[in-house]
Amino acid sequence: MTPRHWLMLAGVLGAGALLLFGERQPVADVAEAVERAVAPARHAAVKPPAAQPAILALLPRSEVAGEEGETFGGTDGVFQSQDWTPPPPKVVAVAPPPPPPPTAPPLPFVYLGKAAADGAWEVFLSRADKTYIVRANTVIDGAYKVVTIAPPVMTLTYLPLNQLQQLNIGVLE
Repeated sequence: MTPRHWLMLAGVLGAGALLLFGERQPVADVAEAVERAVAPARHAAVKPPAAQPAILALLPRSEVAGEEGETFGGTDGVFQSQDWTPPPPKVVAVAPPPPPPPTAPPLPFVYLGKAAADGAWEVFLSRADKTYIVRANTVIDGAYKVVTIAPPVMTLTYLPLNQLQQLNIGVLE
């Protein structure tokens, strides 16, 4: 053990001895407050001794802090509320973009086959329950017109919008 440990052991044993053998009776005498004389001022002007402080009567809460829900000091009082949330972003009125131009719907036909007849191509198409045999310049249901048939592509025009569309019909056989 170091000397430091011996010193701490002695302190613990001394505290234990005071605890066991010390006086256990509480002190009956109460110490009274001491009147202190006011020290003379060191300044040239001597101040008169201060008067004894007086305890004032309590004021009603409504006189001190105002009515319930009222801010301290009236409408422009000292303690006003502060809102720290950022202001909402300014909304700039932007005209919506113009709608896209209308486009032709996808081709409703299913390619069934093709054949060369009298030096021109014929293409066999199906739509729902109908089967069509078409050649160049054929109008189908008043909505589509066959422009050209040149394997591997057949070109049609969607008549309401006058837009060209292509249908894959396969290579030459």
